[in-house]
Amino acid sequence: MSLHIYDTSARAIREFVPVEAGRASIYLCGATVQAPPHIGHIRSGVNFDVLRRWLARSGYDVMFCRNVTDIDDKIIRVSAEEGVPWFVVAERNQRAFTWAYDTLGCLPPTVEPRATGHVPEMITLMERLIERGHAYASRGDVYFDVQSYADRYGSLSNQKVENMRAAADTDDESCKRDPRDFALWKGEKPGEPTWPTPWGPGRPGWHLECSAMATKYLGPTFDIHGGGIDLIFPHHENEIAQSQAAGDGFARYWMHNGMLKIGAEKMSKSLGNSLLIPEMVQKVRPVELRYYLAAPHYRSAIDYSEEALQEAAAAYQRIEGFVTRAAEVIHDVDADAPLPQAFADALDDDLGTPQALAVVHEVVREGNVALSRGDKEAVARLLAETQNMLDVLGLDPRSPQWRGTGSDLSPVVDALVAVALEQRKAARERKDYAAADAIRDQLSAAGITVEDTPHGPRWELSR
Repeated sequence: MSLHIYDTSARAIREFVPVEAGRASIYLCGATVQAPPHIGHIRSGVNFDVLRRWLARSGYDVMFCRNVTDIDDKIIRVSAEEGVPWFVVAERNQRAFTWAYDTLGCLPPTVEPRATGHVPEMITLMERLIERGHAYASRGDVYFDVQSYADRYGSLSNQKVENMRAAADTDDESCKRDPRDFALWKGEKPGEPTWPTPWGPGRPGWHLECSAMATKYLGPTFDIHGGGIDLIFPHHENEIAQSQAAGDGFARYWMHNGMLKIGAEKMSKSLGNSLLIPEMVQKVRPVELRYYLAAPHYRSAIDYSEEALQEAAAAYQRIEGFVTRAAEVIHDVDADAPLPQAFADALDDDLGTPQALAVVHEVVREGNVALSRGDKEAVARLLAETQNMLDVLGLDPRSPQWRGTGSDLSPVVDALVAVALEQRKAARERKDYAAADAIRDQLSAAGITVEDTPHGPRWELSR
């Protein structure tokens, strides 16, 4: 079976056939950096990170472009409220997003363009649209003429033009030929940043930015465009219209992840129910939060609860426990071991992570049985399968991401704990059990749990 994905534009599952054999190009609508990210934002990052990893594991050379919207109405509004330049707001929050992506184990994008760095490409795109009769300048603004594209506009969101609401992206609707026309460029206003254009100074419209950046880095026709389901209309609908009206093929597949909700409401900054990433990783470890976000199917809604979060953490710990115990017996894992067919089939079926994780848990159960009966050959095979599956999902507890690297204090902690355990071992050998217990208690007070196993003591940071 080859990869099949749900294409929003076709409203059906389609086999993935790339523009260029052996290569896969992905554009993901990334952060609009008016505020730091909550877990609803980072769910998209995790979902598409799994897609990217699976494509790479399947043999594709992946070009992954995730943009940053560093200028828009919201950023300007926050700038005015705080009394700081717009670029201070954007830079601060982009760093928060980057930290969050990194903390949850998302691979860095191949390229991460900022909107403000691509104004020349936006101007070129507007010129092409005006030449083709699909856009017009008005009082310093530039608008896309929806009626000029009415026979195709609305195809992604399955709407008819006559039933659409007004774009509501300008203070003066009299500038437009039709209230549904959307802004490609917004003319100069006091206190706002501007860039020069043939139609006067101003700044880009949100939709224009993504079309310009996607085609610059991925070409006029590319494979997959992704984002949250809330972006289907108007953002992605407008991207398609302006790009195809200009003559580009644009994205061949449209993938959208579901929303993360609290109760019946979508998680958003405006509702005040945002759960920011620094807060979340105090409740569970980052790898456990990643498991929580990756475990449901990417197209499903997640109704957040503390109970579900802790259940996800416990489920991951069961996997981690097997890997830790098995690694004490098997030191070298075959990274080229084949994946279980059921796991591959699950991911090929529209990135079915719930079914894929069910396979992981089944292999872990088999592995624990093999450990209990001392079958090292079976343990080696099952550990390799488990770690290779977890690597695809970005959840391998033995990867540098989750074990720490030389840039932190992990080696120092490892060495100090090893010394303490040696002292404890020596105390037990001389039957000084009070001293041995005291060392164990001191380690526990420092947040280190020690477990005695047939293979010697094992330690971990207390949860």
